[in-house]
Amino acid sequence: MSAWMQVVAGLAAAVAAMVVLWPLRRSGRRGPFLAAVIAMGVAGVALYMLVGTPQAADVAREEGPASLQQGVRELEQALQREPQRADGWALLGRSELALGNTEKADQAFARAVALAPDEVPLLVEAAQARAQTDPAKRFDDVALQWLRHAQQLEPASERAGWLIGIAQRQRGQDAEAAATWEALLPRLEPAAATALREQIAIAREKAGMPAATPGAAVPSVGLDIEVTLDPAGKTLAAGTQVFVIARMPGGPPMPVAVEKHPATALPLRIRLDDGDSPMPTATLSSLKEVEVFARLSASGTASRQEGDVDSKPVRVTLPHKGTIKLVL
Repeated sequence: MSAWMQVVAGLAAAVAAMVVLWPLRRSGRRGPFLAAVIAMGVAGVALYMLVGTPQAADVAREEGPASLQQGVRELEQALQREPQRADGWALLGRSELALGNTEKADQAFARAVALAPDEVPLLVEAAQARAQTDPAKRFDDVALQWLRHAQQLEPASERAGWLIGIAQRQRGQDAEAAATWEALLPRLEPAAATALREQIAIAREKAGMPAATPGAAVPSVGLDIEVTLDPAGKTLAAGTQVFVIARMPGGPPMPVAVEKHPATALPLRIRLDDGDSPMPTATLSSLKEVEVFARLSASGTASRQEGDVDSKPVRVTLPHKGTIKLVL
């Protein structure tokens, strides 16, 4: 077995349940390792498990790295020897995501895309990783470019179309998002199409467009929120941002919906809905209960930093009627 395969097998052993469908290649083959890409979870991280050939069973029994960190170091060393392996850089990106190193993950995925610019699953995965790196979990121009290229290569890619719609909604292009998602409807199963129509109805409503089916608009799942500043609060530094965040109670810190606004916009009235969800696999409409709060961030990042001010969190059951009031 090649040294490269030992590194991959060892890293898979370290990740254990964090590793998903990673078929092993026979020695000498140059084809990509990746046989399938599974959608990212709430935290935005793809999980892989080692499966496949009898040779893979032998590999799994060999001694692997003692930790995921060690496995990542070994993979980095292997990539120094074979830097042209797009599959290796993609694996490094997933591993860095598992460690919470979003910037390193983004860099690794960017290397992978540069080496394999026409692999649709890689383009979509790299775009999601790049969005996770962004403080507001937004798809920037580069991520959107990757998604559009993926859609050009594979017009039937439902995942690329869904994420392009999210990117458009993040930019306030609600009418464009509705059109993007409506184009997906004919290819979806009935249950999935029904769920997507809810998001289309939200986008059309925000764009000031009529409902797709007159008299049958689908009620949106969202939260009306009012954020105010305590008059006795501290003076805000220039550039301070306010994040309005909804997340799973007791779950991972990654939000299921978030909006970013300048603190100068306070008092603020907004509506959080699925269009504000950083990840399509974890949306407001998929939950029964969320915790909502606002954060003043002098650094301009959503992740809590020293000196940030959070409002008292409010736990609500979905769907929720009325306005949630948050005081900073």
